[in-house]
Amino acid sequence: MLRKAHTNLPQAVPYLTVTLISLILFYPTWWRLLSKWLQFEQVLVHGLATAALFIGLLLLHPPLTARNADTPSISLNKASLGGGLALVATVLVWLLIELARIDTLAYLLLPVGLAATCWTLLGWAATRAFLPYLLLLSLSLPIWADLVPPLVAMASAVVGTWVQWMGMTALIEGHYITLPYGRLVIADGCSGIRYFAIAILLSMVTAVLNDYRWRGWLACLGVAVALGLLANWVRITILVVVAYATDMESALITDHEFLGWVVFAFFIGPALYLAPVKRRQPGHIKAPGSIRRPALAFVVAAALLGPVSLAFFQAPGNPKPPWTLELVDARVEASAGLPLPMELPGNLDQKVWQSGPFWYSLAQTQKRQSNDKLVPYLRPPVDKDTWQLQQTSPQGARLYRNIFTREQVVLAQWYQVGQFRAQSYQQAKLLQIPATLSGQSRFALVTAQLACDRLSCDQALLDMEAQLATLTLHPRDEAPQTIDGSNS
Repeated sequence: MLRKAHTNLPQAVPYLTVTLISLILFYPTWWRLLSKWLQFEQVLVHGLATAALFIGLLLLHPPLTARNADTPSISLNKASLGGGLALVATVLVWLLIELARIDTLAYLLLPVGLAATCWTLLGWAATRAFLPYLLLLSLSLPIWADLVPPLVAMASAVVGTWVQWMGMTALIEGHYITLPYGRLVIADGCSGIRYFAIAILLSMVTAVLNDYRWRGWLACLGVAVALGLLANWVRITILVVVAYATDMESALITDHEFLGWVVFAFFIGPALYLAPVKRRQPGHIKAPGSIRRPALAFVVAAALLGPVSLAFFQAPGNPKPPWTLELVDARVEASAGLPLPMELPGNLDQKVWQSGPFWYSLAQTQKRQSNDKLVPYLRPPVDKDTWQLQQTSPQGARLYRNIFTREQVVLAQWYQVGQFRAQSYQQAKLLQIPATLSGQSRFALVTAQLACDRLSCDQALLDMEAQLATLTLHPRDEAPQTIDGSNS
């Protein structure tokens, strides 16, 4: 293997060089991705291994460039110009996404940036040969969590149908399977995302080693998807049968990790054994050519527009005083006293006041390091399983009703991003860009609540809209009034 890597090194070095340059151009995102790989979460446990496979395949099985493809010249031609413009455009888009800290989009741009770098420095023919390797590397991106809900839904539907066909005494209710001696839940851990991801990874490695064209790629990928899904469905069905036969007393019910991999190996093993093997003939590998030196000007421009500009705009300024609300005759309360409880992350400093029938919450944070997010990640603060949205006023006030107690609460909130005000979290994320460019470092979520009568909330909605018109934020040391109504 070492001898083969040494023999293929001249063909692999240009691609390894392109990869290194792309790592430098987009290093903040690559660094965050590395930290995610090292966490070995369920949906990304294969990330580091996929990156290692990418490097290993470049050394042992370099991209196969068509023998009739022209070797790129040293001079700057139209192909390099197109690749250079694509690289600069990709870096500019990446810069804006990084300023907004939309991490998922930033991760998805990494293979795009790597392809644009290859196009600029090695030409389009080499980039086309490089694309299968980039697709394999894309499997290491943290995009798998979004597939968990549909995988759980499919598993619930299929397993529920199979259980009914078997004639078991079972009540199927969505993700719940109720047996005579207990209930099984098809939760996120039963999505089979690991089997699904590893099956696709193995299929892509097989396709790369066999130098498949797109038709072979799609066929290989389709088989892998089918086997990954089927293995997980069979695994869950086995657990249901075991639970039914043992009255929920089998150890497999609580510890079924090993069983899952045995079932997966039963399906994927024969597929790998029967997969066709296509060996390269000696001399089929053509070197992509040397890197074009004139094209390095685009790389320098991309570096200045990308990581250098990002470091300049993200540099934290001097700490600023926190905000407070201008309220008269208000008293501090505990957050647990809010009529409608709010679920907020621990990195937000939350203050709660009550003024008459109104309750106010101010949750804020300040960016102190260059890699901090100006707008942190926020889940919906209202528990939708308990509080149902009933009505939204033209001014944005929302009426919620508790499905258990029938209480009704009017809630209004906005997001303060520096000097900008947003009515939705999506708007707040986008406003990070102008706020960061203007040196803003503070973020706050302002919420006002008012409990209303069970029969009618019309007056409460009107009162909330009137109150919002007078509600303002001030820096704490500049606020004209304290929460007790005394002078500062």
